[in-house]
Amino acid sequence: MENKTVIILGSSRKNGNTTKIVDALSKEHNIDIVNLSDYNISYYDYESKNIDDDFLPLIRGIIEKYDTLIFATPVYWYNMSGILKVFFDRFSDLIRIEKETGRKLRGKKIGVISNSHDNIIEDSFYIPFKKTSDYLGMEYLGHAHFNANVLNQTTKIELTFI
Repeated sequence: MENKTVIILGSSRKNGNTTKIVDALSKEHNIDIVNLSDYNISYYDYESKNIDDDFLPLIRGIIEKYDTLIFATPVYWYNMSGILKVFFDRFSDLIRIEKETGRKLRGKKIGVISNSHDNIIEDSFYIPFKKTSDYLGMEYLGHAHFNANVLNQTTKIELTFI
């Protein structure tokens, strides 16, 4: 399989700033997008009552098709968006009830795109991504932060880790 990349978009707004960034990157680098708001993914449940929601089929498809996963999120209250946090919490299913699927994450690569109304954010924002990457045997490629206040149609969106 060739090195195929996907951007996993976790934003509550379909046409927000994070989506604009992701759309520009997708067009420039021919990268697929998975918009989490298009799926019904419920919170992690220790009793797996949510086994029939969209998470497991979605993550299986992502794992089978892509080598590099780029997570894109606005910064909400100093953290990743709620929709992306729910997606991350569901990785617990991959170490409890879908272990074979979870093992397939080993060796894959991840990167992060963040967006807020600040020029920079603290590196602590990226700890959940780095730690998850380490825990699951993935390679953390890095991150890029964009200030929504300076985004416009002439802004060149570049990522060093693509």
